Amino acid sequence: MDTGYLYLDQRIKFENFGQSNYRSREVGEAMRNLDDAKVIQLIYPTTELVPPIKPNLRKSPRLQFLDTGLVNYELKIQAEMIGMSDMSSAYRGALIPHLITQELISLQTLNYKKPNFWVREKPQASSEIDLVVQYKNKLIPIEIKSGKEGRLRSLHQFIERTDHPYAIRMYGGEFSVEQHVTPQMRKPYLLMNLPYYLGTKLMEYVAHFVTTYTESSI
Repeated sequence: MDTGYLYLDQRIKFENFGQSNYRSREVGEAMRNLDDAKVIQLIYPTTELVPPIKPNLRKSPRLQFLDTGLVNYELKIQAEMIGMSDMSSAYRGALIPHLITQELISLQTLNYKKPNFWVREKPQASSEIDLVVQYKNKLIPIEIKSGKEGRLRSLHQFIERTDHPYAIRMYGGEFSVEQHVTPQMRKPYLLMNLPYYLGTKLMEYVAHFVTTYTESSI
């Protein structure tokens, strides 16, 4: 592994991967072998707004490394990580989404299923949401933000197109549930702010969120 070719929290293209001269077919075969060996995971996006989540294999995947310690070592930031009180800015903010996605993968102990992210790719109106999870008949969008703030433009794009008002932001702040409206369509929605450290409890909090805060409460 070369540190120049680490693509944390980024989508990749197989053609000329890592500024190489290899073609899409050659790189794709190598990546799928590494995926099968569980060294990496190729996480494909979905464009769905309702269950079931169907990954779109024609779109560019996100590259997920399964060993965070190895990633830190290759990036040469392991010493920095030991004394860091807030990981929000680590590796330009890309380490937090990587860690939370890895935590979701670690929960798949019986029936393994890759996580998914959401994209809407239109001319001059592209959107991307870090994760989507299914809870009963709903797809819940999750944005992972560095620090305590962060824009939610893509999340608003999702909320304005779906049939429910639930959204989640994972960030470096405290737990809370807020009422908001989207800036364009003025659609009211509920935003659950979830601290990073609750990544492995995400689905429990999703269930609490949807069952406790009914749509009639906004």
